[in-house]
This record gives sequence, C-alpha cells and structure tokens, in this order.
Amino acid sequence: MSKVLVTGGCGYIGSHTIVDLIDNGFDVISVDNHLNSDPSVLESIEEITGKKIKNYTVDLCNLAHLKRIFVENRDIAGIIHFAALKAVGESVEKPLLYYRNNLDSLLNILTCLEEFKIKHFIFSSSCSVYGNAKQLPVTEETKRQEAESPYARTKQIGEDIMQDFALIHPFANFISLRYFNPAGAHESSLMGESPLYATLNLVPVITETAIGKRGETTVFGDDYPTRDGSCIRDYIHVMDIAHAHTLALEYVMKHKNEDNYEVFNLGTGDGVTVLEAIHAFENTTGVKFNYRIGQRRPGDVVSIYANNDKAKEKLEWVPKRTIEDIMHTAWEWEKRRSEDVLV
Repeated sequence: MSKVLVTGGCGYIGSHTIVDLIDNGFDVISVDNHLNSDPSVLESIEEITGKKIKNYTVDLCNLAHLKRIFVENRDIAGIIHFAALKAVGESVEKPLLYYRNNLDSLLNILTCLEEFKIKHFIFSSSCSVYGNAKQLPVTEETKRQEAESPYARTKQIGEDIMQDFALIHPFANFISLRYFNPAGAHESSLMGESPLYATLNLVPVITETAIGKRGETTVFGDDYPTRDGSCIRDYIHVMDIAHAHTLALEYVMKHKNEDNYEVFNLGTGDGVTVLEAIHAFENTTGVKFNYRIGQRRPGDVVSIYANNDKAKEKLEWVPKRTIEDIMHTAWEWEKRRSEDVLV
C-alpha cells in the first residue's frame, strides 16, 4: 500500500477523503492541529473503515515540527494538502491571518516535498480563484479574475507558487483541484461537516436552522442578476469530491499526466441558487424553517459553476450524487450529531 499524508485530515473534506483513500487501498497518516476541527472524527473514520489513523497534532506553519513527520515516515509517496483557513468573511476581516496561515503552511509543505523527494502532490484549491467569471460554466482555461476575498487570493497565489515550483522540480507531479461547493455527509451519518466555530457554508446553516440551533437563515441578497435574485453555486457532494482526490493521486502515480502541473475543476456542472437549495432541503426532508432576505455579503461571487469535462475525461471522475442526496445526508448527519437537542 502506498502511504499518503493528508494535511487537515480531521477537517470536513480531509476526513471524508481519508475514508475514500482507505477504501481504495491506501495507507494514510494525517496532520491536523485541530484549529477548526474535532479530533473525534478519527474515531468515526475508524468505525467506518476499520482502520486506526495516526494523526500528528502539528501546526504546518512550524517547519521544524512538520519535518519530524517526514523523518518518521520516509515512505510517504504522496501528499494531499487540505489544511487552510477558509471562511470568506473572516478573511476579509483578518487578511494577514489568512496570508500567513494558508501560504506559510503551503511553503513549508513544499519545502518538505523538496527535501524528502515526495513525488506526488494534490492541492485543495477552489472555484474562488475564478472571481466573478465573465463566462459560465468556467473551464480550467477560463481566465482568473480579481479575487473577491483574501481567502480566494491565497488560493490564487498558492496555485502560482505550485506552478513555479513544478517548473524546477520535474521529479514531482502536482495537481490542483478547483472544487466548487462541497456539501453533504458520509452516507453512514457517522461524519459530516462539523466546524468548531460558526459556519457560513449554506448547507450546514440550513440544517442547523432546521434543527433549532439557529433562529433563522439569512439569504445574503435577492437582487443579483440571477433567475431568482440569489447567488448561484455548484453544490457537489463531499464524497464525490473525496473520490476525486483518490483518482487524482492514482492518475499521477500511474503516470497518466501529460505535464507535472495540471488543474481540474470539480463540480456537477449545474448551478443552483441559494433559494433553490433551500427549497431542495424542504422538499427532500419535509422540514420547513425560517429564513429572511438580508443585504449582500462582502466577498461573495454572483454566480459560479463548473465545466467538469476535463476531470471526467482524464480522471474518469463522474459525480454520482444530487442536490437531494446532499440535503438528505446532511440532514441525517445533523440529526445524529444533535441528538441531545431533539425533542
């Protein structure tokens, strides 16, 4: 089994990807300092897969501590790098925090890749690199526009760093996965999105409102130039996203890549408005909840959804789950993790 280091392995997408990697025969170790994650997810991973995962509680911005992981694990074949701060609104308020954390951690990981000759690197990027795209759906060749938030700019800069780094390190392969709006939960309901701090992501906001943790949901703006005035996003099930990382790793390990730096969009290809997502939740679960229309939120892109043809062709990746699947699994996870507040 090839050993893979997953950074941010206790986070939302990282934990689900670990499950998919194990299901596909990989040996996995994790590094996560639990800044915005719950270490108990490791128990859920073990319950789902039957495998106990070693996690290093290390801040990636500390290079000396990070290097010890590679010294102890000389057989790491690849790295999947998730660890980053990701709240758009917080990044607007605290840009230096985001630049220091997201970029220093990436630089340190790449430093270790160079020193320990790790051959495969998968980067967790984002559709936010496109900004307010002038044409939809976006392809990997769509020109990046001005970043709408410091978070998005860290992803743009991160991709640029990787591309420059790849040019002088032909021994290694680099993949940047630009995914759109991951949502939903593992079908077992044993794990899902569970941030330690208040989330701004739409689907957990919906489920938390529906179960009573929040008084209401705010729709940020109904005057955008979209079919119902609310922002359009491409919601993709987290397990579809997770499997794409496994496929990307297998893609470079089997030397199918033409260049040592490639980019792939990960989305369903269908745009869903915020109001349509709310209605999908209500129709799927039969649960009604309160929401109100609020002002536009700084940093929000009007509309973004993917052309995923390249990932389908080269990675043989096809998203299998719908917006209804997202809402169903997210609601089942919310009920499970909130059993103490259910009447």
